[in-house]
Amino acid sequence: MASLHLTTATPSSHLRPSPRPLFAKPSHFITQAKRNHCLQVSCAASSENADSSHGKVDRRNMLLGLGGLYGVSNLVSSTPSASANPIQPPEMDKCGLATYLDKKETQHDINCCPPLSPNVIDFKLPPVLQMKTRPSAHRVTPEYIFKYNTAIDRMKRLPKDDPRSFMQQAYIHCAYCNGAYDQPGQGTLDLQVHNSWLFFPFHRWYLYFYERILGKMINDPTFALPFWNWDNPQGMTIPPMYVDPKAAIYNAKRDQRHLPPAILDLGMTGNTDPLQVVSNNLTVMYTEMIRGNSSATDFMGQPYREGTAVNPGPGASERGSHTSAHVWVGDPNEPSGEDMGNFYSAGRDALFYCHHGNVDRMWSLWQFFLPSSKVPDKTITDPDFLNAAFVFYDENAQLVRVTVKDCIDNLKMGYDYERVDLPWLDYRPPAQTANAKAKRVGTDSAKADTVFPLTLDKIVRVIVPKTKKGKADELLVIENITVDTTKFLKFDVFVNDEDDNAGDLVKAAYAGTYAQVPHKAGKDSTATTSIRLKLTDLYDDMDVADDDDVVVTLVPRHQGPGVTIGGIKIIENPPLPSQTPAST
Repeated sequence: MASLHLTTATPSSHLRPSPRPLFAKPSHFITQAKRNHCLQVSCAASSENADSSHGKVDRRNMLLGLGGLYGVSNLVSSTPSASANPIQPPEMDKCGLATYLDKKETQHDINCCPPLSPNVIDFKLPPVLQMKTRPSAHRVTPEYIFKYNTAIDRMKRLPKDDPRSFMQQAYIHCAYCNGAYDQPGQGTLDLQVHNSWLFFPFHRWYLYFYERILGKMINDPTFALPFWNWDNPQGMTIPPMYVDPKAAIYNAKRDQRHLPPAILDLGMTGNTDPLQVVSNNLTVMYTEMIRGNSSATDFMGQPYREGTAVNPGPGASERGSHTSAHVWVGDPNEPSGEDMGNFYSAGRDALFYCHHGNVDRMWSLWQFFLPSSKVPDKTITDPDFLNAAFVFYDENAQLVRVTVKDCIDNLKMGYDYERVDLPWLDYRPPAQTANAKAKRVGTDSAKADTVFPLTLDKIVRVIVPKTKKGKADELLVIENITVDTTKFLKFDVFVNDEDDNAGDLVKAAYAGTYAQVPHKAGKDSTATTSIRLKLTDLYDDMDVADDDDVVVTLVPRHQGPGVTIGGIKIIENPPLPSQTPAST
């Protein structure tokens, strides 16, 4: 078990900007031979501001202390045109049983359908009279903890059939994620909000109403959910307020080996050196937030439209840090890794909403504050994305219909995040040595076109041809990944790895990961997807000289079968497709 005693900032009665510099150097307890402290920043992006009810809110001066360093990506400012086939809200009166599998391969059915309502109204965002600031869970005050626990306790005391009650709110995730809903008008085709471009918008709306319900419980409309700051070394343990057995936010169904001071292992490498785990975590964050994406959908997830089969493809954040935190917290002694370790039960742990607060923060950071040179266009203007819709119960138990286009900007929704340093922002891995080329092609490496498809139950190395010699703007495509949705599955991808030390991710060879949280069981418990990993920066960090090919290593982090890989190829990074513009 990797553990480390970390000091946290002294809480104050008010949330204030951190006095420390944002672009902090790696913490003094992190050792590494070489760090790159250069960050190329383009200031040519738009400086558009978000509106509030009191005029303009300058996003450049808000959130995480990024100030005026970065321009703002263009926001969706007009209502998109009607689309033929965006995902529509589920028909709640047709909600069925959700399913999941236990460790003995026994399928279980669960009724997590919500109470029915005679009417649903289209939700309109209220004017922002006062901006909420979501605090880092490691820096909250005793007064905040008291209010938070009081709100959760009152939520738990609501009648069982009240859609705002604790379990009914948990059932939302179960129904949307474990097969209780079908796509309207599409027969028995599942509706799924994970592993696609709906992942971020759905969970943003989910937390939005959950937060408003908590505020209603304590008559405080300014109450804001905390976020688990697991991307910063000072927040890489489970926040202390969640491990008090007397607290309403406590949950016993967590991995007891991973209680504080254990360090969250975002790489799921099993490494027991806490310093290495922290370094791995920062590398994971740098890779999924900056280095590994070539387009908006590489980060957000692949398109998911009416009639689309589930799991078209998760984005970098969803299949990375998001999944690891879920599975790391869940209790391996429970039949299905409850609570956080399975989608059907994840919402039963108050820590789930804190975790997703940071996931949502990553979306906001990626959209508005990270350098735009890596992915120049971070917006998705496709009407099938913007017009996709969900239904939730609000704080007054009114069923409301919401759309993706109304949740693109968190400031317009009335909340922001406490300023916290981003030590991963410049955590580029050290350059690979020039003499590695001779080691790359060993007797255990076969050509990719002779190996696939294969079941990934052990480390695999294959030789993959490049599109051009040497350094080039290329993508690694791992295609036809067929997964068993009932299992935790994860594999890491390395390119031209020098030392084959799978416990160390802090190296140029680390290209990214694929992972999933266990969810639906039954006849449709397999899904097929593909992922793309950008190689351009990776090539810059190693000697590819005039190479015609590279060696790709796949390292499974799960036990046993469950993943079949259809093929691996390298393609040129295509130009960004022209997007369907939103109409004025």
